[in-house]
Amino acid sequence: MASGVEQPGEQGVLPPAVDLKGVRIAFESVGGERFVAVEGADLRVADGEFVAIVGPTGCGKSTLLNATAGLLAPAAGTVTVFGEPLAGLNRRAGYLFQAEALFPWKTALENVAIGLDVAGVRHGEARERASQWLTRVGLGAFAARYPHQLSGGQRKRVGLAQVLIRDPKILLMDEPFGPLDAQTRQIMGNMLLSLWTSERKAVMFVTHDLEEAIALADRVVIMGAGPASRIIGEWRVDLPRPRDISEVRMEPAFHALHKEIWSALRDEVVKGYRQAEEAA
Repeated sequence: MASGVEQPGEQGVLPPAVDLKGVRIAFESVGGERFVAVEGADLRVADGEFVAIVGPTGCGKSTLLNATAGLLAPAAGTVTVFGEPLAGLNRRAGYLFQAEALFPWKTALENVAIGLDVAGVRHGEARERASQWLTRVGLGAFAARYPHQLSGGQRKRVGLAQVLIRDPKILLMDEPFGPLDAQTRQIMGNMLLSLWTSERKAVMFVTHDLEEAIALADRVVIMGAGPASRIIGEWRVDLPRPRDISEVRMEPAFHALHKEIWSALRDEVVKGYRQAEEAA
């Protein structure tokens, strides 16, 4: 377990890409009662660091991403982005949701270009840059296809290009590969690692898949069962890069780390299921 370990880039020029301190997030429930989803969350993500967040269903993983995106305002605590307090939407972040955000009446090229269109980039330049990004995600030959003509994995690639074309400094990913089959998830994971290696953005990656988290990340953060979920631990992933998703899972060090993290996560998962059963 690596709590308190100095983060990459901490001594560099840039402050942490994301710094959550004492974040408390609460919602109004039926009857006016306050439901506390996250309590006292502290999380620092260095510039260029890949952090995976895992935990039981309903523990507040997505809630932390939403607070980092500026979609939720904490009831207490602070969210700082590159040393500046976050006020409103996080304009330095790109968000890839689990649900698709593609317009069905637009082609793959048009879907990727839409962020530039909104930003006022001239039409020709936006289309040229969108074409380049489609090529980077392996879909250069599919520019004229509509979402219903693409596979699930191909639509995810379009969505990733749609986010990255705006060059966000922080990439927020909420179970982005969840609906995909195992083989496609591995392909998408390797593609993401390749893009991350070349772009070196700060990444906060939410997943239920512990193996996926370890294979992708520099650091794995565990959240406890809710309500009032807290971050209960973090582990440095010292597996060498570059990594291949399928090959790295065969390494003895991978299995040792998985065993160590799962020993802490298992009890929280069981607790989460019991709480869900009691609430049903």
